[in-house]
Amino acid sequence: MSILSVRYLVQKFIRQANILANRRVLGPTVQRPPPAYGSLRSAHSSLYQMVKKRTLEARTKMQANKYPNNQACVTTPVASECEENVDTTNPVPPIPFATTSTTATSNFQAPAQVDPLFKVGFADCKSICSAKEVLKSSDCETHTSAPHMDVCKPKSACEEFKRKRQETSCNDDGGSDGKDGEDECECRMKDLRFKCILGALAALLAGGFLAWFLARVTDDTEANRIRDEMDRKKRNLVAGLVTSPPSSESLPKHVPYLIIGGGTAAFSAFRAIKSNDATAKVLMISNEFRKPYMRPPLSKELWYTPNPNEDPIKDYRFKQWTGSERSLFFEPDEFFVDPEHLADSSNGGISVAQGFAVKKVDAQKRIVTLNDGYQISYDTCLIATGCSPKNLDMFRDASPSVKEKVMVYRTPDDFDRLRRLAAEKRSITIVGNGFIGSELACSLAHYAKENNGGKVYQVFQEEGNMSRVLPKYLSRWTMSKMEAQGVCVIPNASVKAATRDNNNLKLELNNGMTLMSDVVVVCVGCSANTELASPSSLEVDRSLGGFVVNAELEARTNLYVAGDASCFYDPLLGRRRVEHHDHSVVSGRLAGENMTGAKKPYQHQSMFWSDLGPEIGYEGIGLVDSSLPTVGVFALPTNVAKRVDKLPESPENQGSQSSDSSSLEKSDKPGVTCDPEESENYGKGVIFYLKNDKVVGILLWNLFNRIGLARTIINQNAKYDDLNEVAKLFEIHA
Repeated sequence: MSILSVRYLVQKFIRQANILANRRVLGPTVQRPPPAYGSLRSAHSSLYQMVKKRTLEARTKMQANKYPNNQACVTTPVASECEENVDTTNPVPPIPFATTSTTATSNFQAPAQVDPLFKVGFADCKSICSAKEVLKSSDCETHTSAPHMDVCKPKSACEEFKRKRQETSCNDDGGSDGKDGEDECECRMKDLRFKCILGALAALLAGGFLAWFLARVTDDTEANRIRDEMDRKKRNLVAGLVTSPPSSESLPKHVPYLIIGGGTAAFSAFRAIKSNDATAKVLMISNEFRKPYMRPPLSKELWYTPNPNEDPIKDYRFKQWTGSERSLFFEPDEFFVDPEHLADSSNGGISVAQGFAVKKVDAQKRIVTLNDGYQISYDTCLIATGCSPKNLDMFRDASPSVKEKVMVYRTPDDFDRLRRLAAEKRSITIVGNGFIGSELACSLAHYAKENNGGKVYQVFQEEGNMSRVLPKYLSRWTMSKMEAQGVCVIPNASVKAATRDNNNLKLELNNGMTLMSDVVVVCVGCSANTELASPSSLEVDRSLGGFVVNAELEARTNLYVAGDASCFYDPLLGRRRVEHHDHSVVSGRLAGENMTGAKKPYQHQSMFWSDLGPEIGYEGIGLVDSSLPTVGVFALPTNVAKRVDKLPESPENQGSQSSDSSSLEKSDKPGVTCDPEESENYGKGVIFYLKNDKVVGILLWNLFNRIGLARTIINQNAKYDDLNEVAKLFEIHA
């Protein structure tokens, strides 16, 4: 039964109850004893007949006096008329005026074409409810203003009187006007109405209860969506995720420094601007509802920091590996200036317009246009829009019931949602083996182990974790370490189909396996946010993506690009686009300096770092690509000082790899000379990435605070005959 059917039935019940409440129902006749004055009834009747006779005679005399030339032929009723039945089917026809007697009048037939001037018969008596009203005879009086008399109904007035009395009385004694009978009748009618009203209320309550019960068993998907929406609004209110200011009309019309974006590169640029211009007024326009924050702890430190059961975590505080504690946000809210007061700030500062987006930049007129059409002019502008996480086509085009179980991971909101699911001991499947996917898998496995949580799966098409960065042997060894931490790793597999099964997702893999998971986290990289390029006539690199900029990170005059959205030219490695925290910090700082007139080229070799649990941590710099030839030097716990491992990725690169003669003698074919099953062989070491026999990238495996030395080696752009000697500079045995 649907809600519409219930509503129809309730309306029908109310309508029937209303009909019953307004219907006059005669109750059963109450038998009463004859009144004490019953013996006087006959005398009363005689008096009534006498009064009635004299009234009619007086009326006839008055009619004769009014019309002296015409004698009205009115039959004078006798006392017995009140007790005789008059034939109502044959009424007395009208007759013309005549001076004959009454007897002659009864035999006279009037012509049909002649209209009578007056009619003969009894006066029309209406419903009379008491003897007193009968004596008045107000309704039966002749209207002198009318040209003729109305014909009274050919029916006994006494019978009509009795009938009316029976309809309006609750007893059969028509002559009794006692108050006891009327009060009892009225009480019965009130009791009947009360019962009808109670029935209607009962029907209404029953219908309401039925509608409420049916509403409880409505679609689970819609109820969950509404609940999640209300929960999101509540969390946004608690976390301060509100648009600031409420309207774009409160933003200044002109600012000296304008930054589009609210990430790491944007805030780093502000610091550089403020360092070179103490009174600089900077306006930052961000489409997020938060102040600038750093992203790396979202997949690492926040999961390893014990936090109270508050949701969301206040300020997202976490402990660094050094033991110190800090917030995810770069600065507290008090550090920023309200956009409404930026123009009046004598010392300058930075204002963040939260929840706004820019749809066009006019580099020639130096004007930006917001989505709502509001325009802001600037002196210099920086685009630091970052990138957005990718999603798989099969999940993007899936049904809504499947989509609500699939998410990407990039913002604190994503961390909050995944943390709630992990706390509820849900099973989580991660698709992808890159930085975010591998780090998140280890973090979730650690969180599940500490809180007795659900199972963590990781599915990817490659042979091992971090396969785009690490050599094959090190990628497979890393995968075994992750399995030891509690991650169920499924390599060489991809999701072929996803269907909803009750509350879980049913994932069918191309290797024949089937996974049941509560949520799927897609971590397959990200793409640069370049929506501004087309309306702003800016160039985007077709292969790498990102805004094309020169060596000074300038896309147009007084228009700069920094961070993940920039595609810059590296003098050593060619045109690149880097998606690492260090690159955002350094490129943002350089862009900020150039916005104040520094005009410096970007020559920095950015670094990155990653942590996969307590046993694996590495730092990299330069062009770290597993498709390049690699040479690895690792420290062993034995007396052997060093061992060089070599793994060519393609036959044509075998001649460009460097290794010592002892390692080649132990292997008949190119490959790993160390046994990957021996975990101690890869406890600490250095991996060199070569291109044209030159070191273009260095990966420090479980070695820290040596990234400056690695940057120096790459900047030399030299060929090394023996990389073992170069590895000694990193003190891998210390």
